[in-house]
Amino acid sequence: MTSKPTRLNRLLAMVPYFQAHEGFPISQAMADLGVTERELYADLNLLFMCGLPGGYGGDLIELDFPFYDDPKDLVEVEFRERTVSVIFSAGMDRPLRLTRAEATPLLVALRQLVKTPGLVDSSAVDRAIMKIETAVGARVTGVAAAASVRPVDADTTYATIKGAVRDRRALKLRYYTATSDTTSTRTVDPIAVKVVDNAMYLEAWCRDAEGRRLFRFDRVDEATALDEPSRPPAEPESAAVSPVLSQNPDLPVAVIDIDHASKWILDYYSAEPLDDVTAGGSHEDSVRARLVFGSAEWLTRFLLGFAGDVRLVGIESPDDTASTSADEITAAMAERAAAARARYA
Repeated sequence: MTSKPTRLNRLLAMVPYFQAHEGFPISQAMADLGVTERELYADLNLLFMCGLPGGYGGDLIELDFPFYDDPKDLVEVEFRERTVSVIFSAGMDRPLRLTRAEATPLLVALRQLVKTPGLVDSSAVDRAIMKIETAVGARVTGVAAAASVRPVDADTTYATIKGAVRDRRALKLRYYTATSDTTSTRTVDPIAVKVVDNAMYLEAWCRDAEGRRLFRFDRVDEATALDEPSRPPAEPESAAVSPVLSQNPDLPVAVIDIDHASKWILDYYSAEPLDDVTAGGSHEDSVRARLVFGSAEWLTRFLLGFAGDVRLVGIESPDDTASTSADEITAAMAERAAAARARYA
């Protein structure tokens, strides 16, 4: 049994229907559209107020059908025997075509969806993007296709992770840790999938670290479901790890100032803001944050890579015996910068 179409769907179909069935009695239209006399009469009156911008003659849909000063006076038997003619369709008889101005924001939004790993079926989004570009008539310039770039097997990896959470199966992950700039293989017991700051994470018990960890989807190079159940140890909710500083609580922490133009770093590198980012922070031009790092080499390259947009304030160590000091990092940065300049001499 098919469901009755919504009024919007009925209104969209009504103009081309009456154009294709010129001279058909209203009784036949009622049967085809699945409406009563009064529903059809109300729809025809509503169509008179629909059409193109302007709202004048030649803009709004115009129909010829029996009209009553008061709908209460509608004579149902007489109404059924009459016909409806379309005088002006206002374009309702041809498929809608998007303009480039209309298609561009839609394509940007779709590609932004693909950038969030695991959030949507990216193959379906890719097909939608292709259909929109085909409908517009050409590829819309100015919309970066690189926004949807991802590994070829990424969708399979994300599906494996979600399936393991759903089926309560253990996983073997090949995972890139940004703080130490290393890739490792871990066996984990999945707990849940979470969205944190527009990024997808797998919350799981890491058997190697013997603790709860969050694994960011776009840093999982490979995921394999194991033939064993997921058995994370029971922990109180308060013991669950936060998304910030989640990779290794034993690593040192760099306190940094980030220019507002580069505060996307807070999400991408899982840095913990110490200022109110929404309000602009306590500093006029920067946000202060804490960032876990795995080696002095990595932190030096990280700071140099942002060319002054990120500045080192200090270094904290979990055991108060930091093997690397802020002065050493600053000296290493100055040495590398001088060596780079010397190459241009």
